[in-house]
Amino acid sequence: MSKNDRYVVKHPDGWAVKAAGADRASSVHKTQGEAERAAKDTVQNLGGGEVRIQGRDGKWRDSDTVAPGNDPNPPKDKKH
Repeated sequence: MSKNDRYVVKHPDGWAVKAAGADRASSVHKTQGEAERAAKDTVQNLGGGEVRIQGRDGKWRDSDTVAPGNDPNPPKDKKH
């Protein structure tokens, strides 16, 4: 886990972008898509890392490595 990693999680006001171990959200957005874009922008500006996205059910539904991060499974990751 990198200090640059960010998580998109459900929030009472929509969807939040949080850093690992953070109590407060970095930002809150109306839609999950907006939160995902904000998380990816933040991670890219910090030098790359991982963005993990939580579904409405609370389970992790997706993750994406943002360049120049180190993707642990580059040949298998065909979603992006």
